[in-house]
Amino acid sequence: MDPVSKALWYMESHLAGEVCLDDIADVAGVSRFHMSRAFVAATGRSITRYLRGRRLSIAARALAGGAPDILAVALDVGYGSHEAFTRAFREQFGLTPEALRARRHLDNLEIEEPIVMDDTPTAKLEEPRFVDGRAMLIAGLGERYAYDSPSNTIPALWQRFDAYQGGIPGAVPDAWYGICCNFDDTSFEYVSGVEVADFSEMPKEFSCVRLAAQKYAVFTHRDHIATIRNTVHAIWRNWLPNSKYEAADAPNFERYGPEFDGRTGHGGLEIWIPLKG
Repeated sequence: MDPVSKALWYMESHLAGEVCLDDIADVAGVSRFHMSRAFVAATGRSITRYLRGRRLSIAARALAGGAPDILAVALDVGYGSHEAFTRAFREQFGLTPEALRARRHLDNLEIEEPIVMDDTPTAKLEEPRFVDGRAMLIAGLGERYAYDSPSNTIPALWQRFDAYQGGIPGAVPDAWYGICCNFDDTSFEYVSGVEVADFSEMPKEFSCVRLAAQKYAVFTHRDHIATIRNTVHAIWRNWLPNSKYEAADAPNFERYGPEFDGRTGHGGLEIWIPLKG
C-alpha cells in the first residue's frame, strides 16, 4: 500500500480523535514533507483541507438527519466546543449547524466524500538521473496557490512572465524554471523564472529564490505539459516510497530547455526532486 492510501485509511479511522501530520506520516512510513507533497500530488488538496472537509461533512449529514444535540455532533467529529465547531462549519458550508438542521437536506452543499485510491498504475517513469545541483539564483513572477487551485492558474502566470522575456538583466539563456517552494498545510509558492547572475537589478514585482547546492533526482516528462501531474503523482506516490531515497525539505522545480515549445506544450521538460544526503 502506498503512503497516500495508508494516510487515507488512518484519517478515516481517526476522524473523531486527535490527528496530526506527524502521526499520519509515521503510519505511512515517510517524512512530514514527503507526506504533504505526496498527498497533494495524488488528491489535489492538502491533508488539513481534506480532514476538515471529511469531519464537517459527517457532521452535516448528522444534522440534516435531525441530530438533536449539536455539541454531541461536534465532539463526535473532533471539535472541542460548540463555538469552534460553528465557526468551522460556517466557513466550510456558508451556514450554521442550526440552519442546516432546520432545513433537513444537503442540497447545494459541497460534501467531502471519502477518497478511494484505485490501484490503476500511474504514469510509467523512466529511471531518473542523479545530479549534484549547483547553487542558483532564480528570478521571475511568483504567486501563492492553494493546492486545489484550478489547473489553468499556473499557465496564466507563465503567460504574464512571457512579457519580460529578453529584458531580464543577467539572465542565463535557454532554460526556464518553475520553482515550487514555501509550502504550508494548504498552499505553496510557484515562481516562473530564469536563472540570473544576481538580484540587484530585478523588476520590483519579481520574486527571487536562492537554490542551495543540492542533490536531485531528475525525471524526464516527455508527454504534453497538460499531463505533468501524472508524472509528479508517480514520483511521490510510487518511486520515492520504493526507493532508498528521502525527499529533502527544499524547493523542487521544473526545468524547461530550448526544446520545450511553450506555444504547443510539447517538447518535454525535467522535474527535479531534492534528496537528503
